[in-house]
Amino acid sequence: METKIKPFKRITINPKIMLGKPVIKGTRIPVYIVLNMLGEGHDFENIIKTYPDIKKEDILESLKFAAQFTKFEEIAA
Repeated sequence: METKIKPFKRITINPKIMLGKPVIKGTRIPVYIVLNMLGEGHDFENIIKTYPDIKKEDILESLKFAAQFTKFEEIAA
């Protein structure tokens, strides 16, 4: 089963940037860093204070990006 990545306006994947890890467009901030911070209980304000190059919309799109990979179809064997 092939998974296609939907295009995102605020997230980019480029093998020349952070070895192809998804990053916030225009930065070298990987999406996983934002998600880890949220998982550790940081709020949007704290994340933006830590990484002033990103905006609330970047964080929201990071969540949408991660949600895309948690969808799955059950396949009968």
